[in-house]
Amino acid sequence: MAVLFAGNTLDWPSAQAAADQIRKRGIEQLIALWQKYKDRDDDVFLWGDETEGLLVIFDDERRHVEPLLQAKDVLERLNSKEAHSKNADGTRPRPGFHPEVGSFMLEVIPGRPWGISPDDILDVESNMAWRRVLVREQLKLDQSFITLGTFPGLGSKVDPSQPPFPYPSTGKVSRSQFVGDEVINKHPRYSTIFENIRRRRGRKIAINVPIFRDDKTTWPFHDPTINYNLHDWPEDDDVRNGAAKENHIYMDSSIYGSGCCSLQVTVQAKNINEARRLYDQLLQLSPIMLALTAATPITKGFLADTDVRTSFHSQSADDRTPEELGEKPITQPGQFLIPKSRCASNSTYISLDPRLKPSYVNPDLVINKSAKSALLAAGMDNLLANHFAHLFIRDPLLLYDHDLYPPDTASQNTNSFEIFQSTNWQEVRFKPPPSLFSEDTHNNTGWRVEFRSMEVQPTDFENAACAIFIVLFVRTLLHLDLSLYIPIKKLDENMATAHSRDAVLNGKFHWRYNVFPSSSPTASTPHTPANAAAAAAAKEEEENEGDELSLLTIDEIINGSSIKEFPGLIPLIQIYLSANTQTYPAPAIAKIKDYLSLVSKRASGQIPTTARSIRNFVHSQEGYHRDSRVSGEVLWKLLRDIGKWKVSGGEEGYQGEHLNAEG
Repeated sequence: MAVLFAGNTLDWPSAQAAADQIRKRGIEQLIALWQKYKDRDDDVFLWGDETEGLLVIFDDERRHVEPLLQAKDVLERLNSKEAHSKNADGTRPRPGFHPEVGSFMLEVIPGRPWGISPDDILDVESNMAWRRVLVREQLKLDQSFITLGTFPGLGSKVDPSQPPFPYPSTGKVSRSQFVGDEVINKHPRYSTIFENIRRRRGRKIAINVPIFRDDKTTWPFHDPTINYNLHDWPEDDDVRNGAAKENHIYMDSSIYGSGCCSLQVTVQAKNINEARRLYDQLLQLSPIMLALTAATPITKGFLADTDVRTSFHSQSADDRTPEELGEKPITQPGQFLIPKSRCASNSTYISLDPRLKPSYVNPDLVINKSAKSALLAAGMDNLLANHFAHLFIRDPLLLYDHDLYPPDTASQNTNSFEIFQSTNWQEVRFKPPPSLFSEDTHNNTGWRVEFRSMEVQPTDFENAACAIFIVLFVRTLLHLDLSLYIPIKKLDENMATAHSRDAVLNGKFHWRYNVFPSSSPTASTPHTPANAAAAAAAKEEEENEGDELSLLTIDEIINGSSIKEFPGLIPLIQIYLSANTQTYPAPAIAKIKDYLSLVSKRASGQIPTTARSIRNFVHSQEGYHRDSRVSGEVLWKLLRDIGKWKVSGGEEGYQGEHLNAEG
């Protein structure tokens, strides 16, 4: 959830000229934050979710569906005094409603953070349902709010019987040949980020997603929606210069990634050390939950050969220059060869846990050396300094005019730090307390970790199940003192595997199968700069021989593996629950059992992922001709029906349809 400020945003030349000034101030603010809160302790465990969704409008007469570009108006009605008084509930705070990147998107959150009480566990699903009801109350009968990974027909031109929508009318920001700037939220934050990404990289966004090859798919596939004769903008030369790959779906606007929806869970730790530990361990879960929640098999009206949104998002936010990509030699001081987009899998471990072996960290991590020097000089340890110095290799994509001339209280605000923190979109985010103002209402907020990899699901039951699974995993991790560490480069491999079609069934992931404390090294001193370099060079082979790592399926990771004697995450959670029967009485345990059953059955394949169900639905339609093109009518049927699919984790299992088709 981004903070939206009033004011004028700076164009790219102005932002680029101010980059060093803002970076320096951001480092100073980070140091002030760290020094003020590094000894903060005993914060209560709290958590919350951020659920993103799509506004759509149906034309049943034409059998057509479009994104509803009225999020601003809907939000104004939702947040009006009239709506607040009408929907007042004396027993619980009203949910929050916030803008998102797309003008057809909303973010909905609970009205207060939850804890781990049974009342809170039982409230999650009903709270999610309440949010959906409140949004739909502000819509007309032909409009709806759905939770899905992306609008699957955005910019589609694959159906000649239906006019593509939204087609460009004003496109100076994205300069896309598929969508107009009307799809971007009207707040200047979003259009400025989009435009500055394009201007910094020196060309349009180029998103290439592999096409699913069906029986009648033209092969080799060349995206037929591309107009190679377009000459509206200089960047229209991109496709003539090879921006669109063979056998891929091509998209040319950041909205195709940033306009995707996710389910995010943020937990508050008791102190910085616990937060650092949770960050490291949740990294291991990010590719697993990405594959388990896969929900994005269609984009721009085509069936893709991937099931998830993250490659879209990574490419949509990739502002790297040719020099940073290694396409041209680096000639200027302060430039870096950067191996990843600013939206990508994480590259750092940060915990002082002695079980973090030196060989597990990224030996090729790119950092801003001056930032690291300043952080070390302020007393920050090497691992955490590396983490933040890695964020500061990026340029600020969004600056307001007031950022250049801060008020007298600039030493106490954290806006410059957040400019860098909030535009590094990784799968897990380590979040310091948000404010330096002692009187600020956010001053009660502690060190947090945000888990960001999950795809949003169509039903409230599924979203509640996934969110509560993450929270129970966190509590189990702390209760049993588990360690899931693997080398960070193997984590990158796991993220790549998670992108595969049906990865939840067919993928194998690097995983530690002996996770209990007895498997940890006996070393009592944490990882330091000196022993890290020495150990990485001299003892890597020896350490790897002792690693208890293997390639496991998601079924084995979630439900257990008899071959590798890994108990499984759900059996581990059950150990935690059994040890806390006074905290979780029978009604809460029954509900938790349903949620865990959904996760378990989805991991085993008994319940298909949303992506698989969507594929099966498409293949069951007469209007689908097995050529990878999804017509407007099929999309209309899909979005009309998907919210009605029933999914349950109970003994009755999956109650939906469309399970048996291939593709």
